[in-house]
Amino acid sequence: MIGKALYTSNTDEWSTPQDVFDKLDREFGFTLDAAASKDNAKCKRYFDKEADGLKQSWAGETVWCNPPYGRQIGAWMKKALAESRNPDTTVVMLVHARTDTNWFHSFVYHRAEIRFLRGRLRFGGAKNNAPFPSMIVIYRGPET
Repeated sequence: MIGKALYTSNTDEWSTPQDVFDKLDREFGFTLDAAASKDNAKCKRYFDKEADGLKQSWAGETVWCNPPYGRQIGAWMKKALAESRNPDTTVVMLVHARTDTNWFHSFVYHRAEIRFLRGRLRFGGAKNNAPFPSMIVIYRGPET
């Protein structure tokens, strides 16, 4: 079927694999999880759906964000880029490696450091590895 997704899910939320987070946390020392729930937050301070990380300030934080992978992902990437313009704010995102998308070209490419991850991640609670490749996107303040 043309235009139909090959892979579907009942959720656009994917819990971060702990080993991926731990390695990056050692490097960055995260202070805020911008898109979490009580059950999967990686930092003591986090924004859940009700708090809506897209509406909150991330200024002065070292932010971890594994955003919902649905249609709003472009808004999350735009927010990350905008928040990283604050001098004391670093934002690290775990997202699917969709280099053909508008959000990638508008808010990531030539605007952030990109680290492509080898293989396919197994997100928390999933039986199988993700059907997509992943990347880490790092925004480091105004110079990004």
